[in-house]
Amino acid sequence: MPKPLRLTGLIAAPYTPFTPSGDLNADAIEPMAELLIEAGVNGVFVCGSTGEGHSLSVDERQLVAQTWVQAAKGRIPVIVHVGHNSLFDAITLARHAEGIGADAISSLAPSYYKPKTMEDLIAFIAAIATAAPLLPFYYYHIPSMTGVTLPVTDLMRKGLSRIPNLNGLKFTHNDFMELQECLALYGGKFDVVFGLDEMLLAGLAMGVKGAVGSTYNFAAPVYRRVIEAFDKGDLDTARREQRKSVELVRILYEFGLMRAGKSIMGMLGVDCGPVRSPLDPILLDEVRELYERIKHLDIFARPLRLPRSRKAGSTTKKIRKSPASRDAE
Repeated sequence: MPKPLRLTGLIAAPYTPFTPSGDLNADAIEPMAELLIEAGVNGVFVCGSTGEGHSLSVDERQLVAQTWVQAAKGRIPVIVHVGHNSLFDAITLARHAEGIGADAISSLAPSYYKPKTMEDLIAFIAAIATAAPLLPFYYYHIPSMTGVTLPVTDLMRKGLSRIPNLNGLKFTHNDFMELQECLALYGGKFDVVFGLDEMLLAGLAMGVKGAVGSTYNFAAPVYRRVIEAFDKGDLDTARREQRKSVELVRILYEFGLMRAGKSIMGMLGVDCGPVRSPLDPILLDEVRELYERIKHLDIFARPLRLPRSRKAGSTTKKIRKSPASRDAE
């Protein structure tokens, strides 16, 4: 039987750090872990969307997961996303995560050859989950990226008999009716963590106790204030703090969520390098503009410092704006 796990508070989805040439930079993971723990983050969800997991090789994903387990040193839980369009590779990643001492695994639905029926989806994720029977398994529901819109409540109901270690769900969707249904299943049996940072307060109102997000990497303090105010019943403060998150996310969308987020990590002293193709690198002028747009916000884990010289992931080409849809959270 898997060890019990309930995720509460903020679970950061860390960026995967790269060198300027695009190679994996595992040495940057330890300082990233220290920043997150310093900021009061309660766990990490590695190699997911923010971690560019689908742009990494299997070997790279294994190294990232292993380095995070070592860097966390048991202080925070490490949830490893093992989802892959190749079932064989997903199983390999799941077994590896169990072997290195990760605290849980997660997988999204395959997104190229999509499951057409609930039975197809359950069969796919059951093979992954049961490859690591000692770890809690979280289904990663993110239909905006996978295109899989099968009812997740049906998956949780029907999957329980096939997946003994089905522990919960990472719910990255704005269907709050479905979110409520998932939270209420079997009297709250499943651990449902919410995946939309800019809507955290709404998730808390639905009954969510934990949340996974990309902006928790660098702006955990504002979300901690949202949670603290909500727990005290101070909704005015909670709404005010949540609006700061909304302002931040709006700005990030203008520059591209992934590339802007990695740039902010650099402003906090943790160089995560560039994004990988097909995402394009942020420009040096854009980094400067981003800094000017966000420096007034009292939401960051450390004081922001604009890099004085060219940093990994930035170029000096002529500035060009990024569309809001440039990359996913």
